[in-house]
Amino acid sequence: MFVSTNWLKQYVDVDHVSTEQLAEDITKTGVEVEQVMPPVIESDQLVVGYVQQCEQHPNADKLNLCQVDVGEDHVSQIVCGADNVAAGHHVIVAKPGAVLPGGMKIKKTKLRGEASEGMICSLQELGVDEKYIADDYKDGIYVIEEDVEVGQLAAPLLNLDDAIIEFDVTPNRSDCLSMLGMAYEVAAMYDQSITLPDATVNASDKQSSDYIDVTIQDEQANPYYGAWIIDGLTVTTSPLWLQNRLISAGIRPINNVVDVTNYILLEYGQPLHAFDYDRFDSKHVVTRLAEDGETIRTLDGEERTLSDHHLVITNGEEAHAIAGVMGGEQSEVQHDTTTVLLEAAYFDPQTIRTSSKDHGIRSEASVRYEKGLDITRVKEAASRAAQLLAQLGNGTVLGDIVEAGSTDWTPHRIQFTQSEMARRIGADITLKQMINIVERLRFDYEVDGEAITVTAPPRRQDITIKEDMLEEIARLYGYDHIPYTLPVGEMSPGGLTRQQTLLRDVHGYLQASGLYEAVTYSLTTEAKADRFMSPDIRELNVSPVKLAMPMSDLHSHLRLSAVPELLTSLQYNIARNQYHIGLYELGSVYTQTNGAGSQPIERLRLSAAVTGMWENHAWQGERKPVDFFVLKGVLEGLVDYLAIDGVSFKQAEIDDLHPGRTAVVELNGTVIGYIGQVHPTVEKEFDLQPTYVFDLNLEALIAETNTQSGYEPISKYPAIAQDLAFVVDQTVPAAELEQAIVDKGQPHLRSVRVFDVYEGEHMEPGKKSVAFNLMFQNQERTLTDEEIEQARATIVTHLESQFDATLRG
Repeated sequence: MFVSTNWLKQYVDVDHVSTEQLAEDITKTGVEVEQVMPPVIESDQLVVGYVQQCEQHPNADKLNLCQVDVGEDHVSQIVCGADNVAAGHHVIVAKPGAVLPGGMKIKKTKLRGEASEGMICSLQELGVDEKYIADDYKDGIYVIEEDVEVGQLAAPLLNLDDAIIEFDVTPNRSDCLSMLGMAYEVAAMYDQSITLPDATVNASDKQSSDYIDVTIQDEQANPYYGAWIIDGLTVTTSPLWLQNRLISAGIRPINNVVDVTNYILLEYGQPLHAFDYDRFDSKHVVTRLAEDGETIRTLDGEERTLSDHHLVITNGEEAHAIAGVMGGEQSEVQHDTTTVLLEAAYFDPQTIRTSSKDHGIRSEASVRYEKGLDITRVKEAASRAAQLLAQLGNGTVLGDIVEAGSTDWTPHRIQFTQSEMARRIGADITLKQMINIVERLRFDYEVDGEAITVTAPPRRQDITIKEDMLEEIARLYGYDHIPYTLPVGEMSPGGLTRQQTLLRDVHGYLQASGLYEAVTYSLTTEAKADRFMSPDIRELNVSPVKLAMPMSDLHSHLRLSAVPELLTSLQYNIARNQYHIGLYELGSVYTQTNGAGSQPIERLRLSAAVTGMWENHAWQGERKPVDFFVLKGVLEGLVDYLAIDGVSFKQAEIDDLHPGRTAVVELNGTVIGYIGQVHPTVEKEFDLQPTYVFDLNLEALIAETNTQSGYEPISKYPAIAQDLAFVVDQTVPAAELEQAIVDKGQPHLRSVRVFDVYEGEHMEPGKKSVAFNLMFQNQERTLTDEEIEQARATIVTHLESQFDATLRG
């Protein structure tokens, strides 16, 4: 929202406040200022001049020698090269000493031997944006067509001395999308009176009802509609003051009829629309929901297809406007228009939002309808527009406005007490001060003891509950005036929770392992949303959560696994010649277990994706590509780091993963995730080399961690190592052999490690050799050979009987 300070001064006296201070004060009251644009030019050397005489330059074919009256005791001679300069024109003259936008300094000079005392200016040279300049003046000087006084300052005439404040208006403050709304805000801020525009209409005895009637078919979508006939209009260029107001708000002037409707939009925040009555071709205005497949060509020249939830304005047969969004081309006001049908209506915000979104039209009108209007001011805005149309177009307003529906409003009444407000704000605000703030806001109120009952006006639709009034009192009292205090009562030192500490530990371990943290979008495409879903998530029988209004198809669904986005990140890096990448992510997936529309449940997962070389030391000749066991080792290291018991791996088949190199991860017999190689066809889809991934339920892991602060002293007694190799069937998992060794090697077995697996030549078909390194140790004494031999024999006997294993010599 652009607010012209010159325009604002029509309603509130802020001459005593600088623009910068005004912007700062408004920001402190809760309406954020985006930027302050200073005046384009402020100079007493820029004046209105009158060209008394214009002749061709004696020494140049394309220059003119002009004698210009600039209000001084002598006529100035100015050399001008514009084609449209002529005697009898009022023009803008930059006298010697003027500095134009861009830093151009004007001084007396000679051009082709003739003196030139200044410069006759075009609008571009005065800093006016090209888009606001009429076609007649884009290639020449600006000629003033209104009554002006020679020598008067030109900057105020063209509004070049205006400072513009741009506001970022929050959705709840729709009242600030109008000049009057900002005037109420500034008047309350400075405790000033406010001057409202006079909307008196001098109507003729002829009645608009003789020309038009109004029917509303859906009062929920269109609670009120008013139509007014203005006859005998002349469509022409708007006066300079009106053009200035529109340009200051970023709107291009078109003609006096359209400009008036835009002016009221800015002044009252009430969108209006003007139809050419003759082209409307009916005495009936009917507002209704469109029929499926119905079409309309809008003012932007686009043919638009309507649905049955789009509200349209019709002449009883065909649509002439998409209500609150854009008018139709068929009844557009044109240069030959003489009779205007003025629309002033209130439309349901949700209905307008739907039409605006469906057609991709975000107009100034639709924005205001969507955020909510003051329904009680619709007729007042229409009266102001009718008044201006009659004044600026020499038209005649016919009788009273023709209406259908109602502008009734049920106000919100909010009751609060001085003590509770002062307590909650944290400042000693007296009852008198609170009443003063309510009066400055121009709210009706009643006082009973220390209780105040406020009636919120319809222009302030954001005031509905007690907390809203709490905010109003606090912001106008001044946040800077609220004393700061330290908390009282018992306080304990801050610190991380157990879960926060464990999550930091997980980050630290994975980064120390050589992985890099990634943060990917929780939103993904519909196709990716349920890919690489872990079996424990799939068991919940969930489907991806679809966003109601996605920004794009690339971010339309909440993910059920982070792996697809990690693979996309790998693909991005590889495309930029980074071939050896390991990424992990601690992030959430979102499951909707109670059906569409229910609140999704956020579940914390740990995911990783690794490709390329894990070790690559060319000088030592050491190269180790990533494989299943590398990533499994990272996981096993994490499990040990968190001191979690009961984690195991079982071969499995999962969609999008290699069927022979995939395992589910179980915790105490319950599946909590998976680990495996991406299926070759998927690797090809993502342009990846062999890539390995895992996805785990991190919440389940953290719940089982047994980590505690402390240490275990290093034993001073020696450890004894034993290597055992067993020949078993190829189908026997090494993990089962390892667990059996751990169980039978107690109480002195400290660790078991697989250090070799052999299959192939010199090995019986269907068999494999698995070699283990066993470490025995006692914390209190040195173990004897007999104890070691006994443990060894127990282990061998158990494996021979349980797994049909054969001890290799």
